[in-house]
Order: sequence, then C-alpha cells, then structure tokens
Amino acid sequence: MKLSTKGRYSVTALYELALHYGEGVVPLKTIAQTQLISETYLEQLMVPLRRAGLVESVRGAQGGYTLALPPEEITIGRIITAVEGPIALVDCLLTDAEAGDQSCVRVGQCVTRQIWKEVRDSINAVLNNISLADLMERNQNRVGCNQ
Repeated sequence: MKLSTKGRYSVTALYELALHYGEGVVPLKTIAQTQLISETYLEQLMVPLRRAGLVESVRGAQGGYTLALPPEEITIGRIITAVEGPIALVDCLLTDAEAGDQSCVRVGQCVTRQIWKEVRDSINAVLNNISLADLMERNQNRVGCNQ
C-alpha cells in the first residue's frame, strides 16, 4: 500500500492553509511556492477538498482558499479520504460485507480478511486522530512532503 501524491500533497496544502487560518484567503500561488507543489496540480486537488467541505474558495484577483473548519477539526484521515477515497488494503474491504454485500463469495470464510480489516482500522484510527492543529504543533518551521 502506498499513499499517492494526491493524498500527500492535499495534506501539505491544507497544512499551509492551517498556518494562515484566520488571516483570510491564501492564493493558490502562495501555497504552490511555499510548499513546492505545482499550482496546476493544486487546482485539481482543491476540487474534492472543497466538495468534502474542508476548504472554501474565493474567486477573483484577491481570491484564494481558506479552511472551512478550524485546524483542530480537520483530521489527516478526512483529508486523505476526500481525495483518495476510503482506505482499504483489499477490495473486499471497500464493500459493505458486514451489511450483506456478498461481492466476494468467500467473505464469510476468508482466513485473512479479518487481518486486513484490523490493519485498515488501525491506519484509520491513527489518521483520524491527528488534526491539522496537531500537525502544526509537531512540525513548526517545516514544509510539507513533496517527494
């Protein structure tokens, strides 16, 4: 399992917005320059983040983006899920097998499914318990990951 650049760059972009929370909108160009991310790519990332209610945009010459919620209310898990979709190590965890979706005929007898579910739940627990505010507190004077 590998997190894509969409997830990593989205966290980085919202980290930058969190640093400026309460100061008004931040131009996309500023985020791009500060965090070393392509402005064009950032534009694409902002669409699902806006749809998920994590950012708000202002159009025009003085436009830009701002967090839609305080940094302590936005978790890393919520950001990643907004751009990547649900975290799952195997396809059968993407369906609601517990609710009766039998897309995999072996769901009830699968030896390893419970292991993958526990791993997924552990990852989600970590990501959903770290907010942008936590990230700011942990990483003062650092920039995001652009590798």
